[in-house]
Amino acid sequence: MTDSPGWAAPGSPSDGQGSDADRPAAQPSGTGNGTGTASGEGAATGSAGTGSADAKWSATQPPPGQWSSPAPGQAPQPTPPAAPAQTGWGTRPGSPYQYPGGWGSTPPAAKPGIIPLRPLGLGEILDGAVGTLRGHWRSVLTISLVVAALTQIALLLIQRTWLNDLPTADENLTPSQAVDLMGDTAVVYASQYFLEILGLVLVTALLAPVVSRAVLGQASSLSDTLKAVRPLTPRMLALTGLLLLGAVAAVLLPLLPGILTGSAALTALGIPAGLVLLAWFYVTFVLAPPALMLERGSATAALKRSAKLVKGSWWRIFGISLLIWLIRTITAMVIVMPFAGIALIVSPEGLSGLLDGTAALSWSFLVISAIGGVVGATVTVPMQTGVTTLLYIDQRIRREALDLELARAAGLHGYGTTTAERPGG
Repeated sequence: MTDSPGWAAPGSPSDGQGSDADRPAAQPSGTGNGTGTASGEGAATGSAGTGSADAKWSATQPPPGQWSSPAPGQAPQPTPPAAPAQTGWGTRPGSPYQYPGGWGSTPPAAKPGIIPLRPLGLGEILDGAVGTLRGHWRSVLTISLVVAALTQIALLLIQRTWLNDLPTADENLTPSQAVDLMGDTAVVYASQYFLEILGLVLVTALLAPVVSRAVLGQASSLSDTLKAVRPLTPRMLALTGLLLLGAVAAVLLPLLPGILTGSAALTALGIPAGLVLLAWFYVTFVLAPPALMLERGSATAALKRSAKLVKGSWWRIFGISLLIWLIRTITAMVIVMPFAGIALIVSPEGLSGLLDGTAALSWSFLVISAIGGVVGATVTVPMQTGVTTLLYIDQRIRREALDLELARAAGLHGYGTTTAERPGG
């Protein structure tokens, strides 16, 4: 018996008892009244008054516990022998999976790479993302580092441009200055958010071939990855543009009534509506980058593919994406904090500059903080993008039996040759 409840080791009975072959043969014991008793689980009795002391027992006896109760006046008859115990892995009728324990047990699956080839749980998705980073770190970290550096440079320039002429905290702000301050701050934060989305889309698309090779247990190099990505670069850029435009539209559309009418109340109400619409948009099309790179279709086809795969599983994908975003954000903050402390120490304004807001505008503070952001994004972004690609693979396994194609691509010949109901739904 294995440690897993409900599972039995191949060839061993599941009830914890030995098989019939392991039991000792029944031994009769004759008595003077012509009745014989066989030792074991069952007993055999002769017909009343018909036996004798020198009754001969057959050399071959039924297995213990196989005798049926005789009717009055009828000699005892053995029941038909039970079906032989399973000596190997049982097979669910019509299923390509072979596993012990019969119905109700979770079938094992081949695992040529970072994930088992079956519908995945949350832990398996996270393990697969970490396994990709650990096993293919050269390709993963190189791509993530380049994208993170480009996005941080763009954010640094935006911060320096928009926050350069902001009034300090000790100044008495006029209403117009307060409005300008809020607008400039919103522009910086919005730019940071959309640059983060841009980085996620690019890294997800660029690392999708790496994750797919990791699923098959195949090695991956940076040159192989770039070779696979290069023909799809125009489509990848088109998809990135469409996703950014859609994200901007999702945020701005609920704000338009308030902006056009000049109503602050309507604008305030439009903010949460915009966030909800943005969340819907992100989850609905989050699988588009891996769909584009692995199916090699057009940008619009990738968007439609993502919406189709997400349909019916929106909340599951939303929950997993939100969880991994929280993990990534907390980890990135832990990495960035030491750099922020160093930037504060190096800044000419020091602690006083932090209190009045001038330290955040110095080049030394911005550059050192940007370096911390590059390091944090390089380490944490591949985790989230790996989860996204594995969610795409998981949805196709659940909907389209992709695991059978992956098994054949991994060289597992004969795997899943029998049509079966997909486990996991």
